[in-house]
Amino acid sequence: MAELDQRVAAPAQVAEQRIPTVIADDVHLIYKVHGAASAGNASPVAALKRLVSRTNAPNVREVHAVKGVSFVAYRGEAIGLIGSNGSGKSTLLRAIAGLMPTSRGALYTQGQPSLLGVNAALLNDLSGERNVALGCLAMGMTPEQVRKLTPEIIEFSGINERGDFATLPMRTYSSGMSARLRFAIAAAKKHDVLLIDEALATGDARFRRRSEQRVRELREEAGTVFLVSHSIGTIRDTCERSIWLESGLIRMDGPTPEVIDAYERFMKK
Repeated sequence: MAELDQRVAAPAQVAEQRIPTVIADDVHLIYKVHGAASAGNASPVAALKRLVSRTNAPNVREVHAVKGVSFVAYRGEAIGLIGSNGSGKSTLLRAIAGLMPTSRGALYTQGQPSLLGVNAALLNDLSGERNVALGCLAMGMTPEQVRKLTPEIIEFSGINERGDFATLPMRTYSSGMSARLRFAIAAAKKHDVLLIDEALATGDARFRRRSEQRVRELREEAGTVFLVSHSIGTIRDTCERSIWLESGLIRMDGPTPEVIDAYERFMKK
């Protein structure tokens, strides 16, 4: 009760600075995995029996990826999500972005979250320039803004450093070039909530420095950034707060140096 009284008595200016942008309330995320059918279950007769009886195929199983996660993210924060492979980090980002419904619990967001990942959709048969234009238009920019920002986005991505790749189809790009262009497009706009899944792990050290600086600018423009990365150095340099997920549960949520130190001790066991 004493803590609550202190929060109520806080100055109005401090309260305004702590504006929630994402609230996770006991979030559970469960999805189904469809494996290859075994020889005994692959026959048309067996499939017809399942259809008539409305039963699932025996090779379908449920994965409880996120188990009762609760937290509040605030405007101006950059939050790192760390954890072992399969701990639920990317699944949680997809749910925040509205791409996956919660199985139990609730997620509340302010504005429209934008998910940026290395698998974000771009059209392989179109050039980098055309993908920049379509991406910017999809984010709500005007044609005039697109014309102005396209050269800056191309330069930021660095795809032209070894030739005029901006005019070539995306299918000619390496995976690193494609990921850098995706990040450059998404980072050209102010976001209420920007969700980044491994995109900063691509490219050379110079691009990573540019990306990390852009994340800081997005935060200063009153946004919130979530960053999933296996690069602990990137999390440490970019995020002042981190959430450690392990087996779908929040193991620790706090200042990045403290969370990373605990995570690294855990991984050494």
